[in-house]
Amino acid sequence: MAPIDEALQVIKRGCDELLLEEELKQKLASGRSLRIKAGFDPTAPDLHLGHTVLLNKMRQLQELGHEAMFLIGDFTGMIGDPTGKSATRPPLTRDQVIENARSYESQIFKILHPEKTLVMFNSSWMGEMRAADLVALAAKHTVARMLERDDFHKRYGSGQPIAIHEFLYPLIQGYDSVAMKADMELGGTDQKFNLLVGREMQKHYGQAQQVVLTMPILVGLDGVQKMSKSLGNYIGINEPPNEMFGKLMSISDDLMWRYIELLSFEPLATVAQWKQEVAAGRNPRDIKVTFAQEIVARFHDRAAAEKALADFEARFKQGALPDEMPEVTLTGGQTGLPIAQVLKQAGLTPSTSEALRMIDQGGVKLNGEKVSDKALVLKPGEPIVVQVGKRKFARVTLT
Repeated sequence: MAPIDEALQVIKRGCDELLLEEELKQKLASGRSLRIKAGFDPTAPDLHLGHTVLLNKMRQLQELGHEAMFLIGDFTGMIGDPTGKSATRPPLTRDQVIENARSYESQIFKILHPEKTLVMFNSSWMGEMRAADLVALAAKHTVARMLERDDFHKRYGSGQPIAIHEFLYPLIQGYDSVAMKADMELGGTDQKFNLLVGREMQKHYGQAQQVVLTMPILVGLDGVQKMSKSLGNYIGINEPPNEMFGKLMSISDDLMWRYIELLSFEPLATVAQWKQEVAAGRNPRDIKVTFAQEIVARFHDRAAAEKALADFEARFKQGALPDEMPEVTLTGGQTGLPIAQVLKQAGLTPSTSEALRMIDQGGVKLNGEKVSDKALVLKPGEPIVVQVGKRKFARVTLT
């Protein structure tokens, strides 16, 4: 085990809040391997880097000598997590839960050490619980305490319905900590209430209370909103190496440091040295390249990371086209198709308004030539290489 001060420095890296630090010091002083819990509802089978913030912290704790307990909430997934929702969240079916849960296991071991990870399902104990047991569990928490939770409080105050089963979610998540005998539970900042319920449940059942560590929600590529597939500002961990590398290189220099803090496994001393070098005049792009290669290598391999860098430099330094790009056939008819419609229908922009904005910014090229005419209409003919920004390409044929 690492010295307590060193361990705390690693554990607190990038965290939002640690409750309670003195309790954690006592647990670490015992010298035993701590049981680290993090729960994931099987609602998003394809993980992006935002999901990996907790996994990275678990990996760091594993390397400090502790045991990671990866909890798949297959039982709670059928309730639906109401956290942060303004309306009752529809539950998943059993088949959806099983299908999504399976996909996790093929992804998490790109980060976690398999031999130090215990994958658990809360249906193992909740499925055995009788109705009387569930009523007894519900008796250990009050409605007043539930309404202290921000989303419940807002919905109740605005007259929006709250279903009784939604109160069960934090109770069951808390009971999971009892069943797992967790020493520490990790979660996002939006999970703080539920994590603290876990402490209360353990106290009710006569267990030592878990320490709570909350991690921030990762901001997406836009630098504003949280990383989300629905917002299109995400980096999926199963994306091709070149796409992943290019997206990481697109983040701002300021945001780069936040990503490194939450996603990199480089030692804190190395990151501190990088910051000093950048302050002294080193190009932050050099650091970004190193970080992007680390992430690509983690989810693919080192050879893929090297090739992604080579392709990136060839494309953006020398103006080369990617070896592969989507082939798109659109119907233009005799009148042709306006350029904004081409970009939208080819999947290069989410809307025609965004297409027009990209043309205004000089970010659209046809066969390598910049487009400045927003009224341009493309006619049927030979395939055209359409480029939007630095990373999006398609070979478009109009018929």
